[in-house]
Amino acid sequence: MNEDMNMEYFSTINDDGFDITVYQCGMEKCKKLHSYGPAIRDHYLIHFVLEGSGIFYVGGKSYRIKKNQGFLICPNIVTYYEADKEEPWIYTWVGFKGIKAEKYLKLANLDQENPIFECTEVAFVQECFENMRKSTGLKYGRELRLQGLLIMFLSELIEEAGKNVIISSNYKEMYIKKSLQFVETNYSSKISISEMAKSVGLNKNYFSTFFRENIGVTPQQYIIKYRINKACELMSNQGLTIGDISRSVGYDDTLGFSKIFKKEKGISPSKYRQQVLF
Repeated sequence: MNEDMNMEYFSTINDDGFDITVYQCGMEKCKKLHSYGPAIRDHYLIHFVLEGSGIFYVGGKSYRIKKNQGFLICPNIVTYYEADKEEPWIYTWVGFKGIKAEKYLKLANLDQENPIFECTEVAFVQECFENMRKSTGLKYGRELRLQGLLIMFLSELIEEAGKNVIISSNYKEMYIKKSLQFVETNYSSKISISEMAKSVGLNKNYFSTFFRENIGVTPQQYIIKYRINKACELMSNQGLTIGDISRSVGYDDTLGFSKIFKKEKGISPSKYRQQVLF
């Protein structure tokens, strides 16, 4: 960072009617032990540390925040933060309001009890903040540009949170529903667990554990059972060969399908069809 960097601060139009809107944004190179508070805000405020470190105090707890980490200040909550005495932080910030602000932050696993985050896509986040500061100079599309950049930044926090956070009970039903819908839609194609996890928005390893704990079988076992049950439904259609049925449920190899079918149902597809038809 340049030693002659000065504090930048821009106020923007505040409108509570928007889903989310930028209230302020800026950047500051702090002096040693520079502090703010104790004080409250009437809007959400996120600081992201570019260099150095400092301490953030909220709710009787203290957090040491360093480079590539950030902290959330919630409305009407007393907070205090202070730059390190040896390596004071340089941070950039964005303040915002809106009827969906709290919802987006919850998806990012951020709230008063969990106000700290860390970014791996640092360049992307820094670019979002830099472009927000630049956008304050626009004459006609400023608010919309700022809103879009804020949403891009929050979407990255949501993406990061989805890779690591343990899913709360509020979101379990949604993830389960999306998982089962993916199988229902794609069972006739070649699908992988990675694709399934990606469609839901979870890390592959965590997704497999989550699925097994909530469904009772692994994702692969569920896909097999779903396909075989679909195959059983098609057995009564005499216009379809066993090979047709096999391909219709995602198995190009009829012999492999027959082995899996027998393992699941205890008899071969041909014998099962005989029982269904006669």
